[in-house]
Amino acid sequence: MATNHTPTEQALTKKVWNLATTLAGQGIGFTDYITQLTYLLFLKMDAENEEFFGEDSAIPAGYRWHDLVELDGFDLVKQYEDTLKVLSDQDNLIGTIYTKAQNKIDKPVYLKKVITMINEEQWLIMDGDVKGAIYEGILEKNGQDKKSGAGQYFTPRPLIQAMVDCIHPRIGETVCDPACGTGGFLLTAYDYMKNQSENKEKRDFLRNQALHGVDNTPLVVTLASMNLYLHGVGTERSPIACEDSLEKEPATLVDVILANPPFGTRPAGSVEINRPDFYVETKNNQLNFLQHMMLMLKTGGRAAVVLPDNVLFEGNAGETIRKKLLSDFDLHTILRLPTGIFYAQGVKANVLFFTKGQPTKEIWFYDYRTDVKHTLATNKLERHHLDDFVACYNEENRQETYDAEKNPSGRWRCYPIDEILKRDKTSLDITWIKQGGEEDNRTLAELMADIKDKSQTISNAVAELEKLLANIEEYEELKKPEENE
Repeated sequence: MATNHTPTEQALTKKVWNLATTLAGQGIGFTDYITQLTYLLFLKMDAENEEFFGEDSAIPAGYRWHDLVELDGFDLVKQYEDTLKVLSDQDNLIGTIYTKAQNKIDKPVYLKKVITMINEEQWLIMDGDVKGAIYEGILEKNGQDKKSGAGQYFTPRPLIQAMVDCIHPRIGETVCDPACGTGGFLLTAYDYMKNQSENKEKRDFLRNQALHGVDNTPLVVTLASMNLYLHGVGTERSPIACEDSLEKEPATLVDVILANPPFGTRPAGSVEINRPDFYVETKNNQLNFLQHMMLMLKTGGRAAVVLPDNVLFEGNAGETIRKKLLSDFDLHTILRLPTGIFYAQGVKANVLFFTKGQPTKEIWFYDYRTDVKHTLATNKLERHHLDDFVACYNEENRQETYDAEKNPSGRWRCYPIDEILKRDKTSLDITWIKQGGEEDNRTLAELMADIKDKSQTISNAVAELEKLLANIEEYEELKKPEENE
């Protein structure tokens, strides 16, 4: 009798990650490894689909798993690179997963190691939740690796879960993330909705049509598409598009938006934003994403969006957009987040919850920042840390925990709209809790990283200043009249 040797989720995650460590020693970064793992894993599962279920392969003949697995040496590398080129030209799920695919493991022996590891397991018959959890685990580990820079694509899953619990997506609704990273928001929304109905049509709609994500980084589109595919979402066509959300007006309106758009400036080489539908022109990336999402929502649609502090207080374009948000949307809740929860250091962010079609009458603030200490090393954000906020969020019956006399440190407080409108620049940057001890709970490594970042910034500024001074001195020299000998 055949025995099922399917390893546990933990054991397989460890196996996959141990190989990543081996390859890192050969100069192959975690992100590159995960991308190649994705390409190869898809080929293997396609072969399993053919073998176990008698399905026709979706991969063109000559570029399938069995064409690869028997090869060694440079023949293997050449076949693999040819396969990536052919598959990246496909116009379906395959084309999305292999978007601009390139081989990053050029040493045959290490490419063979990855292929052998994948070939030892039967992936397709694994439970979808197990496959998905393994992949999510790898993505999270990659997000933690500072060298990879992948943290920017990874929102802490406990925060995503709390946002989804508050926004209550319902099966039959459309959900969009216009800056989807590795697909965490879409996946969590899917998990939240998938058991809401046994109706086949509704469940098919959820798997194939309800979710839509956009990202402008090909690598991330690959990871997000695979992440969803492994969970049984978008098995015919990926719900992820590789494009720049901000370039054009939304083609369709959606019921729910869940997002954490990229902080900082637009990447070099991006197209200038020229959107006649925007409320105001600005170079601020976050403000443009906020405008885009406001325009994407259907009337009655709901959004929960992670945005940095500057969106709450910035003047000019910022103030114009905030006023629009308050007049045409019900901005009913703002969750103020602490630092130390994102992989990028020192990020101060908030979650804005709003509904389209009604003006704001009051804003409820939850201060989960003042005197809250999280670090990725010693006090990582967990879902239970946000239990109190989710309980307070209850839309039917909201009760302040703040009381000027009895509980001045209450974290849940309501501000009527007339108070907000009186504030300078209609600022939403509101704090009322008196700060306690400023004890720094960061680890030595985190402190050193912070010092290093700051010293690099200072060093760059000094270098720029020296350049300027050199130019001034050169100019002064030129101005001096020539001395007679």
